[in-house]
Amino acid sequence: MITHFRIGTAALAALAMAGCGTNLDESPAGVEETETPTPQVTPDEGVSIIRDDIAIERELPPLEPLEQRISFDDGGADLGETAIAELETLLTSRQMEEGGAIELRGHTDSSGFDQANIRASQKRAEAVRDWLTGKEISEQRIAIIALGEQNPARPNANPDGSPNEENRAFNRRVEVLIKLPPELEDKRQQAPQTLVEQVTAKE
Repeated sequence: MITHFRIGTAALAALAMAGCGTNLDESPAGVEETETPTPQVTPDEGVSIIRDDIAIERELPPLEPLEQRISFDDGGADLGETAIAELETLLTSRQMEEGGAIELRGHTDSSGFDQANIRASQKRAEAVRDWLTGKEISEQRIAIIALGEQNPARPNANPDGSPNEENRAFNRRVEVLIKLPPELEDKRQQAPQTLVEQVTAKE
């Protein structure tokens, strides 16, 4: 009888434990488990706080007329490598693209006679004009002014009166001025003065 009692007690204990036991890994009946996706961010990726739909507009400063020296340091009226490189830069400028008038001012050094220097400066300006028209720049935009030796950029002679050959070479040049079309020139004139311009105007 004692044996039957022990067996019965053990069975009851087993049933009680089975009824009270809870498996934490199991979900309640009728409830489906859903996983919350975890954002995947690679180590090299940063999270931007800048919105793509916000456009930042920056107004460009008013365009200015452009002046460029074209070198004829070696004399004559032929365009050398330096002159062509200077013209290539000029050709890609914004001022050239805008279509304003172009002024070519030819210069010489002080050696030679006045009339010969006028003719030499004319030929240099014409060489620049021909190069530009060969690059599809309208000849109607271009005006030539032959100045000869009248406006040296540097002194042609040293203080003792001897020739300054380096300065003479620098004076052999064509000065290119690309003006702005009237509408852009008006916009430039109406633009507010910068702080530097305001200070200069007060001096």
